[in-house]
Amino acid sequence: MRLTVLGGVGAWPTADQPCSGYLVEHDGFTLLVDPGYATFPALQALLPAAAAVDAVLVSHGHPDHCADLNPLLRARALGPSAPVLPVHAPEGALDRVLALDQVPLAHACSVHVVERSFEVGPFRVDTWDLPHFVPNAGLRLTAGGRVIAYTGDTGPSPALVDLARDADVFVAEATFARHVLPADNAPYLSTAEQAGANAHRAGVGRLVLAHLWPGVDPAEHLEAAGHPAEVAAPGLVVEL
Repeated sequence: MRLTVLGGVGAWPTADQPCSGYLVEHDGFTLLVDPGYATFPALQALLPAAAAVDAVLVSHGHPDHCADLNPLLRARALGPSAPVLPVHAPEGALDRVLALDQVPLAHACSVHVVERSFEVGPFRVDTWDLPHFVPNAGLRLTAGGRVIAYTGDTGPSPALVDLARDADVFVAEATFARHVLPADNAPYLSTAEQAGANAHRAGVGRLVLAHLWPGVDPAEHLEAAGHPAEVAAPGLVVEL
């Protein structure tokens, strides 16, 4: 299994980094997780065509996690013939992005509501409901005896340790280093310090801090994690 980071910044893309987006590949199957703002150009640099994506998983409906589903589907609907794309997301999460324009995109994809456990290609997907401003599914992908756990965006929850238990890679939202700002957002977002603590409790093999606020110093997040970690950034590839 291979994990490739397309982008990992939160809220809005920067000049050199897209928002959340991850390619997970195994046994010839290409799974796109969270096509956030500006991930489609990064995707095109890695794949021969939009049709090379076999399925999509979306953790939640915020545009920094799903906006570039629109250009992906446009390329498949208007470009060379491509099969219908299976897209899995929480109920209603994709309503707005699928209604962005008048190009008929419905025939380009089949939308499936995420279940507690299901299969996508060679991957077993287990999900956890995690606290955020909108419904958010934590995703645990298993294939070939390897595990990638991904939080999407989340506030503190005991479920995070279950999600990440013994995972080979834990991609954890860490918007802030030590303190969520403003404070009333603390139930819905996480820090690098919390991500590191959860990684330690869960016994993960590799921690990747994701969704950092644009313009912050990653070094502060890495220090706050208190656990060996790296930051999700374009070009990071993890071979499992």
